[in-house]
Amino acid sequence: MFKFNMIRALIMGALSLCISWPGLAASTVAPVEYDLHARLQPVPATAKWADTNYNIWCGSEVKGDDAKYHLFYSRWPRKLGHQAWASHSEIAHAVSDTPFGPWTHHEVALPARGTNFWDGSCTHNPTILRIGKKFYLYYMGNYGDGLVTGALNWTHRNHQRIGVAVADSPDGPWQRFDKPIVDISSDTNAPDALLTSNPSVAQRPDGGVLMVYKAVAMRGKVPFGGPVSHLVATADSPTGPFTKHSGEVFGAKGVLFAAEDPFIWRGADRYWAVVKDNDGNFTHRGYSLALWESADGMNWKLAKHPFVANPGIIKWADGHEEKLTALERPQLAFENGEPVALCCAAANDKLRHGSFNVQIPLKSRK
Repeated sequence: MFKFNMIRALIMGALSLCISWPGLAASTVAPVEYDLHARLQPVPATAKWADTNYNIWCGSEVKGDDAKYHLFYSRWPRKLGHQAWASHSEIAHAVSDTPFGPWTHHEVALPARGTNFWDGSCTHNPTILRIGKKFYLYYMGNYGDGLVTGALNWTHRNHQRIGVAVADSPDGPWQRFDKPIVDISSDTNAPDALLTSNPSVAQRPDGGVLMVYKAVAMRGKVPFGGPVSHLVATADSPTGPFTKHSGEVFGAKGVLFAAEDPFIWRGADRYWAVVKDNDGNFTHRGYSLALWESADGMNWKLAKHPFVANPGIIKWADGHEEKLTALERPQLAFENGEPVALCCAAANDKLRHGSFNVQIPLKSRK
């Protein structure tokens, strides 16, 4: 009897290990098919983060150990116009007791630090990720002459590179690095020979991180260059070094600039991405947001329910509706691994004056 009990204990222990071991857990979890469009809810007034002095773009949330919600966003003086994002953006930090505001500006997390740094003039495109006890703030940075003419400053635009800042708390202090973590390729024929930007990062189930980023090649006429594509890089550590992988993702045959602004995350059994569909090549609903999925993070396909949203009309919780001209830079806010909000940069003016971040509630799957 003693031997039987010992054998039974060993078997039960092994079964328990199989259920809890991260590498095996995915096979025991029922697949989730996201239909984000069906889960969009009216937006409370507090879930609009705007500032009378600044244009606001981007927006990435994380919950801290203080039980508060921390929103990292891009901002630049409203008086300079929308195109000044390329030269004057800075990543700022707002705080709330809920994922839907009201928000209070807390600090500038990544300010300008001088043109002798690769990211000394501009920081933009924040994505905040907590791994273990550390917080990793991925972003685009650049440097340049700081000129604002109403048009895009191409010097700043083409100096875009990807970096990360690290802290023990969303309140910082943030450690920045002297070099980008994803730089341009030295091969002038590479798809990322001109610039790297718009990083989105997820943890891999087998360890390390996976990044999807925007790249611009030098094959097109300067200063725009092109084509614009999205590439994948992986690293064993959140701070790199990153290995670039061949093959472009979120592309459409014959289209030079099909997609932008991917936000990726790891679900129970696969990777997911919400991506801006510039011309409706994927949703067939014009300029919109599209949902993609991938088993390995390298090979992507449209999800079962690809349409997420388009600018159209936003419905506020008080019953009124508002016409938007832009709904971009999608990110998701999570509670206990479940998405609870679709965070987007938004504008209701064609010139994007007074742009803001909005956190659209998502209905629970239960």
